[in-house]
Amino acid sequence: MSAAHVGTNLTGLRDHNTALVLRLLRAAPDGSSRVQLAEATGLTPQAISKIVARLLATTLVEEGGRGASTGGKPRTVLRLRADAGFAVGVELDRREATVLLVDLTGAVRHQVVIGRGLADELPRDLVELIANRIREAARTVPVGGDLLGVGVGCRGPLDHANGVLHRPAGLPAWDNFPLRSALAAELDGLPVRLDKDTNAAALACAAPGHTAYLHLADGLGAGLLLDGSLYRGARTNAGEFGHQILQLDGPPCSCGARGCLEALCLAALAAGDSATAARLLAVGAGNLVQLLDVDRIVLGGRTVHADPGPYLRAVTAELADRFPDRSWQHTSVQLTPAGPAGVAIGAAELVLAPLFGRAVTGVA
Repeated sequence: MSAAHVGTNLTGLRDHNTALVLRLLRAAPDGSSRVQLAEATGLTPQAISKIVARLLATTLVEEGGRGASTGGKPRTVLRLRADAGFAVGVELDRREATVLLVDLTGAVRHQVVIGRGLADELPRDLVELIANRIREAARTVPVGGDLLGVGVGCRGPLDHANGVLHRPAGLPAWDNFPLRSALAAELDGLPVRLDKDTNAAALACAAPGHTAYLHLADGLGAGLLLDGSLYRGARTNAGEFGHQILQLDGPPCSCGARGCLEALCLAALAAGDSATAARLLAVGAGNLVQLLDVDRIVLGGRTVHADPGPYLRAVTAELADRFPDRSWQHTSVQLTPAGPAGVAIGAAELVLAPLFGRAVTGVA
């Protein structure tokens, strides 16, 4: 039995156990029986029965027929009811925004892409525009479903704890703007969670162990999942991967430094040289693996998704050169399974994660 799926029968941890059961049901699209849940969690059959009874009463879980017989009475199958709850996920980039609605299983039910972003609108105007699109998404929630909140993945730097942007490069109008509270006020107090776009996208490809998600679009950043949990750093601004300096006398970067990886990558892309951009990204990825010894590198962002091959090949080759002993130090390289909407999907996960026992702080 996996340590991550071990419950406790102590009454003081009832909420932990409930979240654990919900998490297991979410991971079992074909459903699970009470006996299977007891085996997977280590909880007693009596404890599982009480948890399931509470969940059935809340309509989060439903009974869905009988499973195959194993010699005795067929077991009743339990399933997470996808339509019981919904979350809105939002991605805010320099020139584009995405708003989508997901159900409890994470399936996308509604999606709209807006050709306006942080560089195109004043903060209050963009907040109003996004709020209108969120309200449109909310109107697609079926009768009986609850809208649990809104998650936003936004370009950094930002203060996740207070929901405030902090000197985002090239976007002076957004410096110290209280994005989280402004959007919550526009939405009449609907819970809003805000995180860096890279952190949100990392949540959309969560896996056991250590993961570094690298995002190349209008900028270049990283989201870090260490031991399966988001690492945000002392000021909640970890992951400014694109601002490692690779060339001391290099071109100026929008952050004020020179020779940053992001500036070099974007310059190569502007010149139509995607091969050089991929090679630069690979060098940065190798530096990160040497620093953190992660299990996997996951690539995403509009630029990568437009032509993923060169980036996957370059990062794989760089890691093979730096770490030739694959039997001891192997780091896999893959494209994010969440696809081009990974930031918005992960932003919705900022809302859903606590329901399934994954701690996510920062809410208005």
